[in-house]
Amino acid sequence: MKKNTRIYLDYNATTPCDPRVVKAMLPYFNECPGNAASRNHSFGWEAEDAVKQAREKIARLINAEEREIVFTSGATESDNLAIKGVFEMYRRKGNHIITVATEHKAILDTCYHLEKMGAEVTYLSVNNQGLIDLEELKRAIKSTTILVAVMWANNETGIIQPIKEIGSICEEKGVLFFSDATQAVGKIETHPKELGVHLMAFSAHKMYGPKGVGALFVNRRRPRVKLAPQIDGGGHEEGMRSGTLNVPGIVGFGKAAEIALQEMSEEMSGLQELRDLLENTLINEVEECQINGGPFHRMPNVSNLSFRHVDSEGLLMSFNQKIAVSTGSACTSASLDPSHVLTAMNIPEDIAKSSIRISLGKFTTREEIDHTIQKIKMGVEQLRALSPVWEMFKEGLV
Repeated sequence: MKKNTRIYLDYNATTPCDPRVVKAMLPYFNECPGNAASRNHSFGWEAEDAVKQAREKIARLINAEEREIVFTSGATESDNLAIKGVFEMYRRKGNHIITVATEHKAILDTCYHLEKMGAEVTYLSVNNQGLIDLEELKRAIKSTTILVAVMWANNETGIIQPIKEIGSICEEKGVLFFSDATQAVGKIETHPKELGVHLMAFSAHKMYGPKGVGALFVNRRRPRVKLAPQIDGGGHEEGMRSGTLNVPGIVGFGKAAEIALQEMSEEMSGLQELRDLLENTLINEVEECQINGGPFHRMPNVSNLSFRHVDSEGLLMSFNQKIAVSTGSACTSASLDPSHVLTAMNIPEDIAKSSIRISLGKFTTREEIDHTIQKIKMGVEQLRALSPVWEMFKEGLV
């Protein structure tokens, strides 16, 4: 590879826009500037039709009805709308919410906020592979439970929860089931209605669409889910989310969904081969390297790796900013604390602090993976050569 080439391996944080998505969006910045809510002239009708077509494409991707797609500014807003909206709307039925200790901060922080408002929240534990215990979930549900919130695929480890089984439990107990599927939609099949998911959040920028636009799937039949809006002012999106629609972003979202439906299966197959090559090489050639999360039930494009007695921040610095990987979620990257996801999986703090997340995408090449493997090996070797703790570990003293 060229000496100064940069390699992007942080697709779980965000994805580059597919050029086809950009091309689809461009006319709606100037040639077609209408507001989709302006019903009195052709510019508004044009924008409204573009939004309708995008909604249809997104609904098709998740095998839902177009009326079940509510547009938002992103998955974080969708998470807030789902959880707060259910809490307010179903408050008379109960105040109990069940979620998981490894959820994204958009879920956890929303639940912490609602606890101050009178909600009772149960945080389920996970095993060392990052999976919940279905029996623990059953025991946690009670007469006041109104919502179970379990993410489809974890953003740090790629672990996929048993969504179908959770959906069956919720159906049996008569409880609404919400899933943040931000890391799954557009990558693997995510059909919420078939698996008993009543609300599902996702975002365009995780699937080669633009930033600043997301969606919330809201089930309309058996059961019809009702939400208290969190943004008022005009009654847009079936009254669930007021505000002028981001027409260019929505058009891009729709195009990204259309492309994903056609290409994601082949794409993920190729990425799993590259991910497995990366992991197998590092496991075999680097001492005390481990994969965090089980070998199964995992997204094909994600690898969370730890290198004992290697500071992950130091390892990233050894790349001289030429390789983009992360030490966990992009939303918590400023924190020096170990990952709450790995901590919940009972991974020791020193191992958690030596972990990096590598997430691949459609523009990742074999050459980039080979180069990254070499850079990781060199970085680990250099850092361990400077570490008295590693030497003591090798001598059996720690």
